[in-house]
Amino acid sequence: MIRIPKALPFLNAGRTIRGLAGLSAIAIMTCTSIAVDAADDAVKRLPNVVVSASRVPLPAQEVGSAVTVITAEDLKRRQIRFVSEVLREVPGVAVSRSGSAGSFTQVRIRGAEGNQTLVIINGVEVNDPSGGSEFDFGDLLAADIERIEVLRGPQSALYGSDAIGGVINIVTKKGHGPATGTLALEGGSFRTGQASASVRGGGDGYHFSLGATGVTTDGESVAPESEGNSEADGHRNQTYIATLGVTPLKNLAIELFGRYVGSTIETDPQPAVAGIIRTVDGDDETETIQRTGRAQAKYSLFDGAWEHILGAGINEETADSTTDNALTFESEGKKVRYDYQTNVYFETPSFAEATHSLTFLAEREDESQVTRSAFGGSDLDVTNHGYVGEYRPRLWDRLFLSGSVRRDDNDLFDNATTYRTTAAYLHKETGTRPHGSYGTGVKNPTLFELFGFGPNFVPNPNLRPEESDGWDIGVEQGFFGSRLSMDVTYFNNRITDLIRGAGNTAVNVAGTSKIQGMEVAASARIAEGLTLTGQYTYTDGQDANGTELVRQPKHLASANIDYDFLDGRAKLDLGINYNGRQKDIQFSNFFATRTNVSLDDFVLVNLAASYALTEKLELYGRVENLLDEDYQQILGFSNPGIGAFIGVRASFGLF
Repeated sequence: MIRIPKALPFLNAGRTIRGLAGLSAIAIMTCTSIAVDAADDAVKRLPNVVVSASRVPLPAQEVGSAVTVITAEDLKRRQIRFVSEVLREVPGVAVSRSGSAGSFTQVRIRGAEGNQTLVIINGVEVNDPSGGSEFDFGDLLAADIERIEVLRGPQSALYGSDAIGGVINIVTKKGHGPATGTLALEGGSFRTGQASASVRGGGDGYHFSLGATGVTTDGESVAPESEGNSEADGHRNQTYIATLGVTPLKNLAIELFGRYVGSTIETDPQPAVAGIIRTVDGDDETETIQRTGRAQAKYSLFDGAWEHILGAGINEETADSTTDNALTFESEGKKVRYDYQTNVYFETPSFAEATHSLTFLAEREDESQVTRSAFGGSDLDVTNHGYVGEYRPRLWDRLFLSGSVRRDDNDLFDNATTYRTTAAYLHKETGTRPHGSYGTGVKNPTLFELFGFGPNFVPNPNLRPEESDGWDIGVEQGFFGSRLSMDVTYFNNRITDLIRGAGNTAVNVAGTSKIQGMEVAASARIAEGLTLTGQYTYTDGQDANGTELVRQPKHLASANIDYDFLDGRAKLDLGINYNGRQKDIQFSNFFATRTNVSLDDFVLVNLAASYALTEKLELYGRVENLLDEDYQQILGFSNPGIGAFIGVRASFGLF
């Protein structure tokens, strides 16, 4: 994959630390079974409904695909500022950040590339056509998020291109009940400050939510300080989110959503030093503006047995990159989608006590890219029409099946047909839930790879879409009255015609890239107020030439210890994230030559604490990178050392 140079494209990996410390995350998971008998109440289960695993919401127990749900409460108690920080705790997910907080951040699922992960916010696909069809998680703040769903495995049958690795679905907060305001202020290391405020409420026939968050930090040097670099590279972000819902009729619901993000990130250049591309101190900066919106109307007939959903969404991102205050690169990417979906629900109680649901979806998606620099410019667009059919039977309230097929008609590429099937079975007597899925995927070449430009870059209009087929099978098991829960899943994915940079262009790698691995997740409440969670992922990925995939460590693990005490007024969270050794790319000769290098493993330890002074006022603080690790997630890009932050959060009724 080649990414357009917003700041500088050819990034990514990690470095540092003792493997022994990484094993502690796995050990914590193992020891939970020893102490679990002390628990008096059930472990907190996944939320009852999963939105992204089907074209309609499903109870979690009916989902056959591998999915992880992160709630607003999880984000709050871990004091997550950027969403990418919590994604390290998700099985199968690898995160790569190119420097301090706010820097360009990629997320990979099960060995797939960053632009093979589809990101959706409130129903809007936010992958940037002008950024290599990728979403930059560096600008995604967590303050107004209600839930995050990470759906793993090929999902093109539901969502089309960009979903070979999986889907990350983000839902922001909505209002309910009497109007309430919140205000949070924090500050800390690296001259960091954050302020967030919100107003939410709702009642019969309406709900509303307005949220605003601002972050500023001086950061640390993106270029490695060990190589004599010392200039701090800062970040500023302003995010505004608004949702409004009205129900003018009993069977008609209208939803409106808007999001604006304005950010500035300071970076360092990558000149050739003795022929090798290195990151050095410099005065590079990128200003980005994201605008996202969606309007949707849902009309129900026959007491909800027949639904019609009509929607339109837009995501637009502009970026201006400067060097020494001189504009060097401009880009604008836009994605507009119109969609109509209808759902039918019915029962056949005399046959297998079955309930059924049928879905048909038709959509039109227009993507465009405009870029300008000293090397030239581009003005490109592509239109895709997609049609989806899905059928979901529920049998005996134990067996849950689904099948879906999608047809994409594209004005640039060959038309594509993808499909997916899932199954889950709930054995209530033993708390056992086997689950599995099989699906195919497609990823179209980016407009930049096909027709783009850059220093020494040659576009390749003959690129073919990447294709994949993948499957997984696992079992979720509860123990001790569901106070301990474990889920073990094996996955296998095959990607053909993988697109890779080769010298100064992009090519399809002949043959099949093979990825397989195992995900283990566990959760247990071992005593009153004490909960342990953890995950471990093993990934073995090689391209068609047998070369290990870059920026995808074989071993990933995390663990969290959550402790509530003083009648729940005080909370502690200790998080441990282990990132194993991984490959990255060393470029030379103005990015024309690439060599694989190895980056060291590392462990990140974070500690968060909070205390409720009153029902409406809370004091909180955290320490990030408690071990003061010196590490790189991307070759040549340093990350911050130990940092401490403290804040206060208040809520209040408005009227």
